[in-house]
Amino acid sequence: MLDPRQLQALTAVAAEGSVARAAIRLGWSQPTVDYHLKALDKLVGSPLVTRSSTGSQLTAAGTLMLERGADILALSDRAVADVRELSNMGKVKLRFGSFPTAASRLLPGVAHRMRDVGIELDVVLEEISPLVARINQQTLDAALVYTASGYSLPFRRDVHTIHLLTDPLLVALPQRHPASAKQAFDRETLLELGASPWVFGATPGDTLDDVVRDAFAGRRFEIAVRTDDYAVALGLVAADMGIALVPRLAAVNVPDEVTLRPISDPRFAREILLAAGTVRNEPSTAVRQLAEAVRRTAETLD
Repeated sequence: MLDPRQLQALTAVAAEGSVARAAIRLGWSQPTVDYHLKALDKLVGSPLVTRSSTGSQLTAAGTLMLERGADILALSDRAVADVRELSNMGKVKLRFGSFPTAASRLLPGVAHRMRDVGIELDVVLEEISPLVARINQQTLDAALVYTASGYSLPFRRDVHTIHLLTDPLLVALPQRHPASAKQAFDRETLLELGASPWVFGATPGDTLDDVVRDAFAGRRFEIAVRTDDYAVALGLVAADMGIALVPRLAAVNVPDEVTLRPISDPRFAREILLAAGTVRNEPSTAVRQLAEAVRRTAETLD
């Protein structure tokens, strides 16, 4: 098994150019550095350091191990720092915002996981534009938001975003719609739906509405009704009042009268992000715990 001290010895030799100077750098004895280097050679089955009268140099294998080892040591240091900070925080309350469809599927599991590590969530549900404003105004510590590939949200420069998951969009059609016989859509076949009325979002600035508008740029299409509630949107589709794009995360309790079809074009997906302010240019330990809780909860969804 890999021992972090082996990587520390290799890193010090690479930096100092000799085992003797590496020992001084680490505050170890020279035999200790030698021991860890030889153990690492044995573990990988190849010499990682060549020695001469002028010093020590890394082999090609040693250089590769140094690159990989730097990531391992950094992750190890981060793990120790995170656990230490978390254990010193005591009871923490995090001001957290989310858009409603993510909250309905993810929030119970996320809140449970955060309580397990001693962090309580003070939650507000908003659409994307208000959430962005709250993060920029620092009235929220973190917010779950979404955008789409090629589209950006107007955050301040010091706001950090963590990509959590990709949520594909599905075409929701009335069962009697002629296109419901298709098993999947690409961009071209989606554009054939321009003659049908569409259900759009009600809040200005919704990236998913922009995706559809941009896809139909220069082509006529009709917006029949607007709502930010995907359950309502599915009900409207079931009533044959229009067609809609529905994220997979929101495709629950789908009426029997609605047909859902995938879109093969990867542009038709929402990218779910966690946005937060930073501490020393990095998200806080609590925010990183929150990101991990969201990822783990998403993995449990059907």
